[in-house]
Formats: sequence, structure tokens, C-alpha cells
Amino acid sequence: MQLQVGLACGDVVEVSGDCFGDAVNVASRLADLAGPAEILVTDAVVQQLPGPPPGVRFHDMGLVPIRGKSQEHRLFRVEWHEDTSTEMMTLPASDAQMLGLRRKSAAQGKLTLRYLELAHEFNANEMPVHLGRAREAEFSVPDPRVSRLHARIEWRGQGFVLVDLSSNGTCVRFAGAPTEVRLRRDDCVLHAGGEIGLAADFSDFTTPTVMFEVKAK
Repeated sequence: MQLQVGLACGDVVEVSGDCFGDAVNVASRLADLAGPAEILVTDAVVQQLPGPPPGVRFHDMGLVPIRGKSQEHRLFRVEWHEDTSTEMMTLPASDAQMLGLRRKSAAQGKLTLRYLELAHEFNANEMPVHLGRAREAEFSVPDPRVSRLHARIEWRGQGFVLVDLSSNGTCVRFAGAPTEVRLRRDDCVLHAGGEIGLAADFSDFTTPTVMFEVKAK
């Protein structure tokens, strides 16, 4: 089962076996915002813990608007996968980058993909978009090292999220970032712009590379 989990804390009122309160509402909204097998928590939950349990890391997502709430909440994604290592982690963007992304996404977003001479702009409501060499892929990358459906980009909550579907993995290098994000059946939020490497890491200059740019609509 691919559960979507949201955690919040606060005063709760129990009536006839049901719980009510702002914390219940926020947790429900976070569960809706989370992706499959993803856990989102508020900063209030993190502050009550002495530290993350062994093998767990809290990924700071910055201030995020939540449906039905007038104020943005600072959220954290719980990185809990047992096979997660430092180089396989989704690298957190800076607070300023994430806050800018969240504010822009309220007006929906646009994503531009470029590969060699091919370029296409997608709106958020056109998601999901698959990258691969199969005919049914919405963005074709005809390279034998690329899987038929190598990766998927979806509109999740308030931003574009890249999901690796391949056996060889996917790399992301954000513009100006000193390191790359390596994904293997994992995902990360796309912000600003950069490169998506399919089938190998960027140490191989022949790696099929898709340029991406995220902007407000």
C-alpha cells in the first residue's frame, strides 16, 4: 500500500469517538498534499522531537500554502526509506527558493522541457508527463539507454515533481547547484531550472540530458 500521511499537533476535541480541531484539519490537508509513500509534518511536530530517529531525516520544504488556511505553514518531508543514502536524498532547496516556488504555484505553473532540437511547454493541468523512448511518452527521448517510460513529472500539491521510473536511475542538476540529485525510484521537486540526466550520471558527457525550466503562468 502506498500510504499518504500527514502529521500535525494541537488541541483536539473528541466527540462520540471522532476527533475535531485545527490539528485534525491540517493533518488531513497534509495527507492530501503528500505523494504515495510520503509523510509530511508541520514544524510544530518536528520541534517537539529531540531529534530524528536513526535512519530518518526531516527535509525542510519551507513555507507552503495549505488549502483552507489563510497562513502558510512550514512543512517537513520525512525521509524514511531504509535504502536512502546521502547521495540518493532529495536535496532541499533554500527557503527563499521554496517560498518563491510556492507563491508562484498558486497561479498554476508552466514547465518547459528541451532535448536537442525538441522543445515543449506544458501547463500544470497537462500533467503527468512521461519522459522516455516509448511512443506513448508525452516527451520523447529516443536514446537506447533511456527506458520506455523512464521518468514521470506530475503536479503534486503546489509544484512539479520528478519521479524516477527506471532501473538505471535519473539525475537532476539544478542551475547553480554544486552537486546533483540522484534518484532511483524516488522523486524530487523541480524548481527554477536545470538539467535532467536519463540513464547515467553527469560524469558521462554523452548522457541523454533534458533541460527544464519552471515558471509562473
